[in-house]
Amino acid sequence: MTKTLTASLLVIGNEILSGRTQDTNTSWIASKLAERGIKMVEGRIVADVEEDIIFAVNELKSRTDYLFTTGGIGPTHDDITSATLAKVFGLELETNQTAVDMLRAYYETDEQLTPARLKMAQIPVGAKLIPNPVSGAPGFKIENVYVLAGIPRIMQAMLDMVLPDIDGGPPILSNTVTCDLLESEVAEELGKIQDNYQDVSIGSYPHFRSGHIALSLVLRSSKTENLHVATNEVIDMVRRLGGEPRAVSIKTAAQNPA
Repeated sequence: MTKTLTASLLVIGNEILSGRTQDTNTSWIASKLAERGIKMVEGRIVADVEEDIIFAVNELKSRTDYLFTTGGIGPTHDDITSATLAKVFGLELETNQTAVDMLRAYYETDEQLTPARLKMAQIPVGAKLIPNPVSGAPGFKIENVYVLAGIPRIMQAMLDMVLPDIDGGPPILSNTVTCDLLESEVAEELGKIQDNYQDVSIGSYPHFRSGHIALSLVLRSSKTENLHVATNEVIDMVRRLGGEPRAVSIKTAAQNPA
């Protein structure tokens, strides 16, 4: 049986925890990893505090195949991710000449390459650089840890540089069936379907639609055939319980319930 590769995400930044900045990176990274057949199994947010970052990195990198971090590699005093990752791996922090050249290629003059901006070229010795086509300053990789920027547009561009070079697997697809039933009405039978398809993750998510409670039943798996069959069983279950199923997003060949 092929092993499902796993990933975790560490979001670093006081601004996320304070509520000043909304985290949109988690959903983006999770969806992109799913396309590569990599399952995101954990996400955490920590402040710009060295000991907290060290604790989280040490734990997560040992539990998953890949660990991605976002945030804390900018030019200001509270951007401590690079220096902290150097401590995690027992490495020196150096001014990486290739990183300097990347910054120099981005800024028009050497005068614009201020000491604060040069801080973004401080990289742990031996780390592999991750190019940044948006603003020049690179991220880096050490072992199974990928250190990315926190600004969404820059992070996305960096991730695009990383994904083609990492091992993956069959894409993790998702099917969503909505209905007008309550969670309590489907709970027992939905649990039985889940028991029959251990390689399909099934979740139920109530929400309001046009002033009425609706329920989304989401099935996810890299096993396309089982996902197809389980989705049909969920559709049949909804009808059997008196609901009206609707396929909002069907990525396998499951039947159209309309």
